[in-house]
Amino acid sequence: MITPRTRRTRHTPALLACVLIAALAGCADTDAKKPTEALGTKGIAPPPAKLKKAAPAVPAGLPGMPPVLDPKDVYAADRPNQLSPVVKGFPSRVYVPNTKSNTVSVIDPKTYKVTETIPVGIQPQHVVPSWDLKTLWVNNNRGHTLTPIDPATGVAGKPVEVHDPYNLYFTPNGKHAIVMASMDRELVFRDPHTMNRVKTVPVSCAGVNHADFSADGRYFIVSCEFSGELLKVDTEKMKVIGQQKLPFQGAMPQDVKISPDGKTFYVADMMAHGMWVLNGEKFPTPKLMPTGKGAHGLYISRDSKEMYVPNRGEGSISVFDFAKDKLTKKWHLPDGGSPDMGGVSADGKVLWLSGRYDSEVYAIDTTTGRQLARIPVGGGPHGLAVYPQPGRYSLGHTGIFR
Repeated sequence: MITPRTRRTRHTPALLACVLIAALAGCADTDAKKPTEALGTKGIAPPPAKLKKAAPAVPAGLPGMPPVLDPKDVYAADRPNQLSPVVKGFPSRVYVPNTKSNTVSVIDPKTYKVTETIPVGIQPQHVVPSWDLKTLWVNNNRGHTLTPIDPATGVAGKPVEVHDPYNLYFTPNGKHAIVMASMDRELVFRDPHTMNRVKTVPVSCAGVNHADFSADGRYFIVSCEFSGELLKVDTEKMKVIGQQKLPFQGAMPQDVKISPDGKTFYVADMMAHGMWVLNGEKFPTPKLMPTGKGAHGLYISRDSKEMYVPNRGEGSISVFDFAKDKLTKKWHLPDGGSPDMGGVSADGKVLWLSGRYDSEVYAIDTTTGRQLARIPVGGGPHGLAVYPQPGRYSLGHTGIFR
C-alpha cells in the first residue's frame, strides 16, 4: 500500500526533473510566449559583418563655410535643375555685359532673343552672382562702380562706388567679397553686401583677374594676366602665401577652375594656347596642356565629367574629360567666332558664350557641339552670366557654384 507520504516521496524526483527541464528548455506553459535560447549559446557574439571600405573623409572647411557635400566632387550641388529655394522663382535669363556699349543685354534662352538692354557704368566686364544668390553685380571696370541687378525682376539698382572692379569673387563662407582690382594691383576684401573695404592686399604681379578656391576653401589660386604669374592666397588670413612665374614667354593666364575631386587646378592661357595643370596644395611649376588658340574660359558640365574650354583665337571649344585626363572633342563654330566667357544652362544642355570681338553670343548644344543660336548683342560682350544656376552658394565670376 502506498501512503500519501510515500506517494509524495516517489514523485519528488520526477517533479524536480520537470522543474529542471522547464527551467532549461522553457517547456512550462507560462514561458511559452518568451523567446527561447539554445543552451550554452547565451553571450556568444554574432559572426562579424563584412567590413566596408571607409568613405573618404570630408575635408575640414573654412570656418563658416557650408559643409562639403561630396569629398569626391566639389560640384555635387550643381546637378541639372537642382536650384536653391532662393532662386526658384527667378526667370531664366542670360545677362551679357557689353564693354564697349556700357550696357547689359538680357537674353531669353527659350526664344534666343534679347528682351531688354540695361544701361550700366563704363566698361562692364562681368556679371557676377552674389554669394547668397540674391543679387547680380555688374563690374563696371573703368566706371569704378558695381551695378546691382535684382534677378527676380531684372531691375537695376543704384550703383555702388568700388574702384577698379575688373572681377568679383566671394569667400566660401560668404564673409567677404574679393574685388580683383587689375590695374590697381590689389586684391580688395570687402563686405559682401555694402561693399565697404575691409582689407587691401597689394600684389606685385600685374593684371589679377580670375580665381578659384580649394575644396576646403582655405586658399585660392589667382591668375595675373599681364605678368604671366599665379598667386596662392590664404583665404582666412587674407595674405599671399605663394607666387610663381609661368614657364612660357608671354604667358597670359585667364580663367581658373578646380577639378571635381579638388586635387587639381586648371588655368586657361590665351597666349600659351592651352591650360596649365597645377597641384594647388604643393604649388609646383604647372604643366601645359594645349587646347587651341586663345584658350580663355573654363566651364564644368552638370555631371562633373567634362570641362568646356573656349578657344577665342580660333572659334572653337575643346572638351576635356576628367576621368580620362585628356581632351576628347573639339567643336568648331560655323563661320568662326570669338568664344570667350560664359556658363552652362541650369539643365546642362546648353553652353552659353560671349563672342568678344563679334558683338554676339553663342548657344551651343553640350551633347553634340552644334551651334543652336548666334545672337547679336552690344559691342565687346564679355563675362556673361547664365542665371539662375544650380548650387547652394556662389563663389563669384560668371557663376562658380558649390
